[in-house]
Amino acid sequence: MIKEVSIQNKRARFDYEILETYTAGIVLTGTEIKSIRLGKAQIAESFCEFHGHELFAINTYIEEYAFGTAFNHQSRSERKLLLNKKELKSLARKVETKGLTIVPLRLFTNEKGLAKLDIGLCRGKKNYDKRETLKDRDTQRDIDRLKKAF
Repeated sequence: MIKEVSIQNKRARFDYEILETYTAGIVLTGTEIKSIRLGKAQIAESFCEFHGHELFAINTYIEEYAFGTAFNHQSRSERKLLLNKKELKSLARKVETKGLTIVPLRLFTNEKGLAKLDIGLCRGKKNYDKRETLKDRDTQRDIDRLKKAF
C-alpha cells in the first residue's frame, strides 16, 4: 500500500498566470524516490529549463534520505523531465516567445508509486493582477462565510 504524496507549489499559482499544464515523469535515483514518498521535497523555488532538446527541473529540493549510505543523492541537482517529443518541441517553441516560462506546479506519486511532476507554461502576473487575485479570494471567503451562517 503506497501513500499518495502531493506537494504543491502555491507560490506559482499566485505569481504566474498558467496557460497550459503538462504531466511529466522525473528521472530519479533510489534514495530520491524514497525521500519523495516520505514527503521530504520542495518545489517552491524551482523552475524548468531546456538544455539542448531535453527539459530539466532546476533547483528542486529533495531532502537526503535518512537511511541512505555514502551513495545518497544531492539535495539540489538538475533532474531530467520525461515528456513526449511533440510536447517538448511545442514547449520549446512557446518558451522562446517573450515572457513565458515553465514552472513546476505539483509533485506527486501516482497509483503505481512513480513520481510525476505537473508543470505549467506560465506568464508572470503584474502587481495589479496579484492584488486582484487577493481581492477575489477575500470576497469569495466572505461569501462562503455568509452561506455558512444561513
